[in-house]
Amino acid sequence: MTAPSVRRAKRPPARLLVTDPQGRMLLFRFTPDDRPPFWVTPGGAVDRGESFEQAARRELLEETGLDRDPGPCVAVRHVTFVTLQGIEVDAEERFYAVPVEALEIDTAGHTELEQRVMLTHRWFTPAELDALDEAWFPIDLLDIWRDLLAPQP
Repeated sequence: MTAPSVRRAKRPPARLLVTDPQGRMLLFRFTPDDRPPFWVTPGGAVDRGESFEQAARRELLEETGLDRDPGPCVAVRHVTFVTLQGIEVDAEERFYAVPVEALEIDTAGHTELEQRVMLTHRWFTPAELDALDEAWFPIDLLDIWRDLLAPQP
């Protein structure tokens, strides 16, 4: 018997750590049909020919309606996961700090898939996220966030 073939891909994503003046972070709730709901920072795959910074700016605009510089890369993580389309991904994620003043989020730029599964967004404090009974990604988001909030020397 032959094992089913699994599609695998390298997929470098630019992730966004969007924070408001109160230090809360924006997360989107995914509600896929094939797994429990989970929360994720805005962001997505780097398209062919894009830099991580260009992808971060594009994803910020598409997912939040904010057209601005994505800020500095503050963390890099290597992860593997299975996408909602069933593709096994090997990813080097780069995280960009994006402090914002306005809390209004415009989701008009969401893709068809995002419109189906990203119906909710919320601003979290670290304590609220830590107390959440649903999964969030990246799993070390609180550590990345605390490093981001820590006073710089």
